[in-house]
Amino acid sequence: MNEFILGFIVISIAFMGLAIGLILRNQPIKGSCGGIANLNDGSTCDICGRSDTSSCN
Repeated sequence: MNEFILGFIVISIAFMGLAIGLILRNQPIKGSCGGIANLNDGSTCDICGRSDTSSCN
């Protein structure tokens, strides 16, 4: 039972640290591949079909 409680506390601290880091950076979460930011000029998004990246923000 002690291992379960210790594991829960460690994971909770890790999640709180990630949340605080995101709040302090004040930036949206980005995917590792870049997503919309990697579109070439005029190409369409494979997910939503839009070609204007400014309308995705």
